[in-house]
Parts: sequence; C-alpha cells; structure tokens
Amino acid sequence: MQKKIALFAFNGEPMCFVHVLLNALDMQAKGYDVAVIIEGSATKLIAALAEPDAPFADLYRQVKEAKLIHAVCQACASKMGTLEAAKAQGLPMNKDMSGHPSMGAYIEQGYHIVTF
Repeated sequence: MQKKIALFAFNGEPMCFVHVLLNALDMQAKGYDVAVIIEGSATKLIAALAEPDAPFADLYRQVKEAKLIHAVCQACASKMGTLEAAKAQGLPMNKDMSGHPSMGAYIEQGYHIVTF
C-alpha cells in the first residue's frame, strides 16, 4: 500500500516552510503520495517565493513543477494578500471548510496529516 502524507504548512516563517518543501520532495522521491497544503500565514510566502532571486525560489519551483501543491487556503491567501499571486501561478485553491481546506477530507482519502 502506498503511503499518503498531507503536509499542512501553516507557519509563514521561511525557514520553517523550506522544510515542508524539502520533505515533500524527499517523500515523493521515496514513493510517497504527497500533498502540500498551504494554509494560514504560510500563504504570504506564495508571492515572495515565486520571485526568481528569492531564497528557496528554486526549491519552491521544483515542488510546483512536481505538482505536489494540492491546495492553497483561499480564505488565508485572501487575508494575506496573495490570492491573485496564487491564481496567477495556477495553484489549486481550496475553500471546502468555511473557506479553508479540510484536514478531515484528506484523512478520509487515507492521508496521514503532518503540520508545520
């Protein structure tokens, strides 16, 4: 059975978020089904990390290209002012649970939840 991991990134501190990106790529390389969900203050990093010269921009690009970002919280991206940047990057939006992605929906799909 394939291991399914949902990495919920809430923390908007870049040094924390980089570990979400690193773990997502590492787990994918090891055969895991990985879903990155960008929530809370982490949504403020969406615009900044898309800048080519930003620290960790290459890592962010790799995660996006691997299609590991399954959802961006629509409510939080709106609150943090990055909703349009997320849409421009073609990131999938989620608002299933009062404007936020539902952990329960991922659990129902067999994902183990890890929060950052």
